[in-house]
Amino acid sequence: MLLAAGRGERMRPLTATTPKPLLRVGGKPLIVRHLESLARGGVTHVAINTSWLAGELHRALGDGRAFGVEIAWFDEGPEPLETAGGIRNALGFFAGEPFAVVNADVYTELPLPPPVPAPGLLAHLVLVPNPPQHPRGDFALECGELRLDGARRYTFSGIASYHPALFAPLAPGRRPLRPELARAAHAGLVSAELHGARWVDVGTPERLAALDASLA
Repeated sequence: MLLAAGRGERMRPLTATTPKPLLRVGGKPLIVRHLESLARGGVTHVAINTSWLAGELHRALGDGRAFGVEIAWFDEGPEPLETAGGIRNALGFFAGEPFAVVNADVYTELPLPPPVPAPGLLAHLVLVPNPPQHPRGDFALECGELRLDGARRYTFSGIASYHPALFAPLAPGRRPLRPELARAAHAGLVSAELHGARWVDVGTPERLAALDASLA
């Protein structure tokens, strides 16, 4: 699943008429890079959630066959459901099987899809070294297990795999992801890995321009 429903508020005015996942770096939209990477990794079916400027995404990507996949669209209306709510809304697409989720508005050279959670676990997260704008990180890592805190913390890349059981108990509606991850991590049900491949949170026009220049 590619998460593409955000408004991209920090990227305005660029996102006033273009969804953030369709912003180009190195001559190619961010979300197209993900679709092509997933296809290279053997993925054939991809769910995409939308809200802001959903029609632009539909027009740009269509059924996905041009990128080697088949897309199923999950339009959330004018108000995005947030990460856990958006995944819960698309849960039937995964037919009870573990699935990968990627934030469509990041740039990464990480291999996709990430590994699925081991049997008995609910999630597997990919962490990356902290970028300058996020020095405190999000989570700690201890012997392959995600920790909510620790002496050394890393940044969640927005790339992970989940078991549907993490989201199945949730009521439909807007739901953030972190509380669900916190509960599962507290119970020892979340694994993680630290990956050093290039990863950029394209969160501001300045970071977008710098990344684009480096890829040109």
